[in-house]
Amino acid sequence: MGQRRMYMKYFKFMMYLVVVVLVNLAGLTLFFRLDLTENKIYSLSEASREVVSTLSEPLTINVFFTRNLPAPYNTIERYLQDLLKEYAIRANRFFNYRFYDVSPEAEGATETARENQKLADNYGIRPVQIQAFEKDAVKFKKAYMGLVMIHGDLIERLPTISSTDGLEYRLTTAIQKLNDKISALLNLKEKLNVTLILSSSIRQVAPVIGIQQIEDYPEKTRRIVGSLNEKMYGKLDYTYIDPSISGDSERLSTEYKLMQLRWPAMTDENIPAGSGMVGMVVTYGKKAREIPILRAVRLPLIGTQYELTPIDRLEETIGEAIETLIDINEDLGYLESHGTLSVSARPESGRQPSDGLSSFSSLVSQRYSLKPVRLAEGGIPESLRCLVIVRPTQPFTDYELFEIDQALMRGTSLAVIVDAFKQEMPGAQQPFGAPPGPGFVPLDTGLGKLLEHYGLRIAPAIVMDEHCLSQALPRQMGGGEVPVYYVPIIQNQNINQKLDFMENIRGLIGIRMSPVWTIADRISQNGLVAHTLFSSSEKSWEMRDRIQLNPMFLSLPPEGTERKRYPLAHLLEGEFPSYFDGKPIPEKPVDTPRTAPAEGVKTPPPPAGAPAAGQPETQVKKIEKKGDVIRKGRPAKLFVMASADMLSDSVMDPEGKTPNTVFVLNLLDTLNGREQIAVMRSKQQRFNPLRESASSTKTLVKAVNVAGLSILVVMFGVCVWWRRHMRKKQIQRMFQEQTGGGI
Repeated sequence: MGQRRMYMKYFKFMMYLVVVVLVNLAGLTLFFRLDLTENKIYSLSEASREVVSTLSEPLTINVFFTRNLPAPYNTIERYLQDLLKEYAIRANRFFNYRFYDVSPEAEGATETARENQKLADNYGIRPVQIQAFEKDAVKFKKAYMGLVMIHGDLIERLPTISSTDGLEYRLTTAIQKLNDKISALLNLKEKLNVTLILSSSIRQVAPVIGIQQIEDYPEKTRRIVGSLNEKMYGKLDYTYIDPSISGDSERLSTEYKLMQLRWPAMTDENIPAGSGMVGMVVTYGKKAREIPILRAVRLPLIGTQYELTPIDRLEETIGEAIETLIDINEDLGYLESHGTLSVSARPESGRQPSDGLSSFSSLVSQRYSLKPVRLAEGGIPESLRCLVIVRPTQPFTDYELFEIDQALMRGTSLAVIVDAFKQEMPGAQQPFGAPPGPGFVPLDTGLGKLLEHYGLRIAPAIVMDEHCLSQALPRQMGGGEVPVYYVPIIQNQNINQKLDFMENIRGLIGIRMSPVWTIADRISQNGLVAHTLFSSSEKSWEMRDRIQLNPMFLSLPPEGTERKRYPLAHLLEGEFPSYFDGKPIPEKPVDTPRTAPAEGVKTPPPPAGAPAAGQPETQVKKIEKKGDVIRKGRPAKLFVMASADMLSDSVMDPEGKTPNTVFVLNLLDTLNGREQIAVMRSKQQRFNPLRESASSTKTLVKAVNVAGLSILVVMFGVCVWWRRHMRKKQIQRMFQEQTGGGI
């Protein structure tokens, strides 16, 4: 019997041992991690997982980090190790990383450590000086805290990692930068198709409209696509469709937005009545990108002119369309005309103006290539995913508004950040008694009619808010603080956090903002979706007409003034209808001489496509065109905010960590189709303010904290005393019952 018990004991021990071994083996293969933080800051974002799982070439990360660093640097290496481990779990076989020992000489560096220090120096990773508290004394020591990423022949460095804030964002964006167009092309599961759609019938009217070069266009396009195919690893196919022969005109006009021409019989040129279609389409799977290779432009004095994309620019145009189609385009358009704030301007004497955009330019350039757009010098490129317009002060012509409208129709998202007023400095003849400081006059550039057509209206007013920042006064002015009502504090409850890129934005600071109202009927009619991103508090009012923003002369409005929330920023998305639907194309302004040339001065030749001398312009007018105006656009987004100061250096910080800065960067990523990057960036937002409470609520909380705890202790003591008293009486009754009621 005893021997059997001993065998059972050994059997149980072996079973427990097998279970422990199996659990450990399962732990090596099955990865499970629970992140209980609200923003999931210790979990990889979806964008990070996608980037490392789609690597097509080996990526190696070499980390040079000094060991046993003092607080707070000692946690950075541990966090970096955990982060790279999770990258490795989510990545494919091309992801590798390694930590190098770079212990300093004072800590007995080995020969290997010295070699690693030389390797770090070769990669451009230099030691930095940090503070250390040892034996109640402050000491300074040098430490390596950087890494280098090697992807093919490309190298990207993070020379100094002094904090864990935003580290995942920095790593992921750097890896994505390295995983460039080559990697994207190698991962394509099918080929891109470049299709030229050109009706042979158009060749009959080509001399009339001045596009004779269209005769050789199909063959030259085939050669260009063939040359481009060699650079893109054989991922391109070329197709030429002649709708005049294939009979696909109706299907193609429904599926794509291309130029269509229709002309009557021209007896003088022996041209019969006919029609045709011309354009180019790049397709990949179900996605398509049209390239308008023929444009119709109206010029004053000359009339309608047709412009064909030059064959020498066709390769660049196709390349830009391909980059946009497979989502590797990182250009961000910025309007640098019409008096907009310049992102390339440099301050004088080393001083930065308060309304400069150097912080905005620096932060955006880390993620995008800012591409200046000047409407008078070539228009808006078709490859742009987003165009930013900041504080234009000069009016737009109808043709320039047409270009902006058609860019939105092509699917280019717009960020319109304007001012409703123009600031003017007071003159020498300032009225007596007028408050000092600049004045403000209404500003109308013409963009307002476009925005109202889409469903948004900017009110000619400045929002004032009682919940605002305060400005400290100097002693000579009495000290204290004065409220700056035109700098509202946007509270957490007034921010739309239902959108992913706004989820972790818990507070913002506005400055000189005008209300942006939605036109509900227009938005519903257009089939768009409107999102109010943030609003002022319910204690807000408007300042209209005579605008004066000197804080010393501002006061609360009189009793009876309406106070309410005012919407300050909106995002529209959907398929926008064109403002120019049913309207003729506006004339394109050109510089033409208004007087006759002087004697002996040769007259410049007419532009290409203009009617030849002696040729009646009525022949060109007889040609009907269709598809020159995109009447219903592709899905796009439109953001409108009436405060350009929100992008100034006085609001955006150079490090990109404040909620205002994160909001702007998240917005641009969202407009550019990279919302996952925006979500990953905002994970690091730890600003979590308390909700504003009423005075009665604050008084109640104070009373509970001061007297409530004491009352609870007394009540608990009374309950304990009462319980003991009742137990004592119960024992007495039980004793009396057992003794018969007496002693």
